[in-house]
Amino acid sequence: MSLFKRKGAKGEDATPPGTTPPDESGDLPEVDREAADDTAEATPVREPGVGPFDVTEVDGSQERLDVGALWLPLVDGIELQLQMDEGSGQVTGVFVVLGDSAVQLQAFAAPRHEGIWREVCGEIAAGITEQGGTADPGVGPFGHELLARVPSTQPDGKVGFQPLRFTGVDGPRWLLRAVFHGQAAIDAAAAEALEALVAQVVVVRGSEPMGPRELLPLHLPAGAEESGEGQVEGSGEVEDGPGAADDLNPFERGPEITERR
Repeated sequence: MSLFKRKGAKGEDATPPGTTPPDESGDLPEVDREAADDTAEATPVREPGVGPFDVTEVDGSQERLDVGALWLPLVDGIELQLQMDEGSGQVTGVFVVLGDSAVQLQAFAAPRHEGIWREVCGEIAAGITEQGGTADPGVGPFGHELLARVPSTQPDGKVGFQPLRFTGVDGPRWLLRAVFHGQAAIDAAAAEALEALVAQVVVVRGSEPMGPRELLPLHLPAGAEESGEGQVEGSGEVEDGPGAADDLNPFERGPEITERR
């Protein structure tokens, strides 16, 4: 595994060849937190033994990195970037970068009795199309997904489109959203390594009452905060609902804050 990097809510534009940075899209409606149902019987939404996994399905973190609600497999050659809200200082997501591909990972609370990914997909698609982009439904390794082209403005002022592939997995009282960037968004072969990584992610929902779609808490890896090397880049607020698409660019280099593996 390579290095860690903290990223602020907004960063300077820097894109891999042939891509442009995506704009924010897919605002969520108000969430009724009273609607969280923690008493209904759980309905299985994943095949047994198929990842991503719930924390109850594994024996400790093993060879995984603990960043709070997510335990990430340690894979040689990857770079981890921590997405942070500068206003609150909270970690709001993780980018895993491998070559010219990346995947953004976020976990959200969900009702006990049903999955929410199909509903969230509809909201993401509506938000993107309202901004002039496209979002086509498809089926991938994790089930229902969206193949999107999100409009964005290039440095020369021209409008371009950023390809993104939105995937999600409904687990027991959680939703894991994985958004593929770069070549992994358009090339099935390029996506295989990151898809295999996502399939080994463990979600730690916790027992605290949380409203549906509330972002599960993340934190810096052990030892990262004490290193004191890295600065949070940019400013602004992060859209942290599962139906939002942020405008961070995972291919942008930034300060390194922990050791290599």
